[in-house]
Amino acid sequence: MNSSNAIGMVVKVLLLALVAWLLPVVALVYILFGIVDVARHKNIDGALLKSYFLGNGVLTWLLTPFNLITDLISGRNPVIWRPEDFSGEHREEIEDLLKAFDDNKETIVSEIGKQMEGKKRGMVFFKWYDRPGDQSIADFNREWKYIKTIGVSVFNAKEATRLHYGPVRVTVRLLYNLNPRKSDDIFLEVDGKKYFWHEDPLIIFDDTVNHRSINGEDWPRFVAFVDVLRPSRFTALQNAMVAIVAACQKFNGVFYTNWTQMKMKGQAKG
Repeated sequence: MNSSNAIGMVVKVLLLALVAWLLPVVALVYILFGIVDVARHKNIDGALLKSYFLGNGVLTWLLTPFNLITDLISGRNPVIWRPEDFSGEHREEIEDLLKAFDDNKETIVSEIGKQMEGKKRGMVFFKWYDRPGDQSIADFNREWKYIKTIGVSVFNAKEATRLHYGPVRVTVRLLYNLNPRKSDDIFLEVDGKKYFWHEDPLIIFDDTVNHRSINGEDWPRFVAFVDVLRPSRFTALQNAMVAIVAACQKFNGVFYTNWTQMKMKGQAKG
């Protein structure tokens, strides 16, 4: 641990101690919420607890009331999802979107690939929590009831994220590899288990669980980046929660500061 990380850790510990002293009941409730939340992991060790309560999982911990309410209105959460876990119109939208990506992947890979020289990671958002983004692909511009975010994430050669946690789980994350190749050095790791793109290009998971994405090869990796509303009888309430997330528009910038924000045509934004 370098000095800046050590200082940051000390500051977090002191802040938590101050909150526990000033608001002991609130602190106790949050500790209990955090224990319930982190217990969803199958592989719990000291490193996981440290990262969740004192590292990059702190925001997820702070949002546990929001997420636990989501769990109550959304039913089961298997962490790793399959298309058959969705039914009716919900599943039809997922299948329609995957077909749209298949129909447009050559254009997507070509247009974004031209902008990736000298960059580590790139991201294009066609839709962000129901708010329109890049409108250059007509197939993505229709009305979607359950699809809340549509994007493409690109990792250049030898690029990876560290283990981290998504903030909210009113949606689940769908990732669909647009250029899979046979290699065990390109994978997604969720709760300690590796999922290889060449075995299945589609992975749907609860991204508030500890995870990371690795591209250990010498070519770029292009992945469709999608948020899908969880199955629930309370879709209207879920949409209200999505609107709250969308109102915090800076989330987009905060969580993707390590990505260059791009558009399909023209210059990258950053």
